[in-house]
Amino acid sequence: MTATTSTTPAPAAGPSPRTTPAVGTWTLTWHGVRTVAALELRQRVRSSRWKTALVVWFVVVGAITLLAGGVLTLFSESATTTDEAGAVLFAVVTGLVLGLGLLVTPTLTSTAVNGDRAAGTLATLQVTLLSPTEIAAGKLLAAWLSACAFLVVSLPFFAIALAMGGVPVATLPRVVVLIALLLAAVCGMGLGWSTLAARPAGSTVLTFVTVAALTVFTPIFFGLTYPFLSTTQEVQVYGPPDSYWEDLQDGTGSAAADPVCELSVQERSVARTEWTWWLLAVNPFVVVADGAVPGSAAVDEQSIAGIVVTGTLTVRDLRLGQPVPVDECWSAQDPGVPARDGAGPVWPLGLAVNLMLGATGFVVAVRRLRTPQRTLPRGTRVA
Repeated sequence: MTATTSTTPAPAAGPSPRTTPAVGTWTLTWHGVRTVAALELRQRVRSSRWKTALVVWFVVVGAITLLAGGVLTLFSESATTTDEAGAVLFAVVTGLVLGLGLLVTPTLTSTAVNGDRAAGTLATLQVTLLSPTEIAAGKLLAAWLSACAFLVVSLPFFAIALAMGGVPVATLPRVVVLIALLLAAVCGMGLGWSTLAARPAGSTVLTFVTVAALTVFTPIFFGLTYPFLSTTQEVQVYGPPDSYWEDLQDGTGSAAADPVCELSVQERSVARTEWTWWLLAVNPFVVVADGAVPGSAAVDEQSIAGIVVTGTLTVRDLRLGQPVPVDECWSAQDPGVPARDGAGPVWPLGLAVNLMLGATGFVVAVRRLRTPQRTLPRGTRVA
């Protein structure tokens, strides 16, 4: 009697089952970012409000540009013979485009997350293979491209200012790049607030307050802190001696004669602006002006363009603090004290601070988009 053994047939060889790669919080692929950005842009293109905003932007910037150019040409005696009108118009267009951009951009991302959550569309993205980083990056990219569309619409008016002369062509790329980077930073701030605030209205207000803090509150804070940083102390002063003023009072001296300046020690109010100059450096208008406008053209110091150039150079001097010795000599025959070397441009620091704030908002958005979320504000819709 023989024993029979049963054998289990081996499974047929075939292709191994396809495994889905794990998706982490910080997983980032171009395909995922492009997918989210495409969805966001399709919604904006289909919206009539965004198209209306572009038309209104073009009309407003164009009207102000043409009006300013016409006024400079008709009422300025030197505008038709010099390049001053082009430099002034370029400064006006730059300030106008940056100012309007800072007003429009917060509305593009301040409701990007909480608006979708309220509409019940955010959960649809979160249950897919898209990572929180891809969702946040896609929304940020779409908002930044939408903001840059307003900047592109303004390029013809920059070209009009360049055609009038007085500004090198190389200034335009610097202005456009700086404005685009600042708009990207604002988009990041708005994206962060849209994940922290439960209501779209609240995140919009917080984004506008952040932009106002950078543009309006920084010079106000600098002015308020100026008296507290000023102290009266003895410093070296290069100017007319006391005998010059005594002779004028006695009538023995001539006011028309230039004094012989000399170095003396006197009491003066000294402001330690090297402690607070950064408040002005982070201002977006100072960033663009210091990075592009100064040195672009030789302009009259009394004109708008000259005031912008002088103002940005003053911010650079504030970085060094009070000059020592203080030059108070106005004699035409006296060269005065040697001018100190400038502190260099301040726009890299200002731009870095703005971009850091935008990056912080992006990181906050990524962390708040993780699922499952431990805590949600009361009354927040999940799906």
